[in-house]
Amino acid sequence: MSNFEIFNGLMIPFVGTALGSACVFFMGKHLSDMVQRSLTGFAAGVMVAASIWSLLVPAMEQSAHLGQWAFVPAVVGFWLGVLFLLLLDHIIPHLHRNSPQAEGPHTNLGKSTMLTLAVALHNLPEGMAVGAVYAGLLTGTQGISLAGALALSLGIAIQNFPEGAIISMPLRAGGMSKPRSFVYGVLSGAVEPLGAILTIALAWVLVPILPYALSFAAGAMMYVVVEELIPEMSTGKHSNVGTVCFAVGFTLMMALDVALG
Repeated sequence: MSNFEIFNGLMIPFVGTALGSACVFFMGKHLSDMVQRSLTGFAAGVMVAASIWSLLVPAMEQSAHLGQWAFVPAVVGFWLGVLFLLLLDHIIPHLHRNSPQAEGPHTNLGKSTMLTLAVALHNLPEGMAVGAVYAGLLTGTQGISLAGALALSLGIAIQNFPEGAIISMPLRAGGMSKPRSFVYGVLSGAVEPLGAILTIALAWVLVPILPYALSFAAGAMMYVVVEELIPEMSTGKHSNVGTVCFAVGFTLMMALDVALG
């Protein structure tokens, strides 16, 4: 596998965020509540499916030699990922969409910066997930293929597209210029390739504990889905559109992973 293929795999999710952020140049100032719920539900479905098929299942397959205890690395890694995101949630100031109150320590940062930090916080485990899979690929870990790694990158890029729009367009609606709204949207996704590169830099350290690393990323992603995305797709007047789009995202990512993996 060439360095070019690795670079492409790491950058595909970031490109998805950038393209979504660019919607601010072509669409109106506002995303309707129905559209935001649809996009959020879709992103949540992709993340859940990626956590299961691209991360937890390979983690348990690589632990098969443990017999009936093959689930242990997946459980331990999953909980470490959840606790890591819980810690970040408490130490990094951020503001979720439709939330009147910021989370984390008190700060004088502006609303737009804290919204960007919220999405960046949510994108970090996605970058780590891609990095962990490519780290396994680089070190020849059994059960991880280039096609499977590419499926994960594409799946996360697909769900990053609506996320880019969800961060840039509300900023535009709040009075920010189109170029600046676009930049904030792009910056929210910049943490993904950085997280992936850092994870790959630790590849040789991660090899003996790769099942834990894969499960760690899965736990972090599931934390984001339950703590952030599901509440956002369910707020306000009752509607099933978020749930239906969750199912669409889930089945799309599942199909990608099985077909390409």
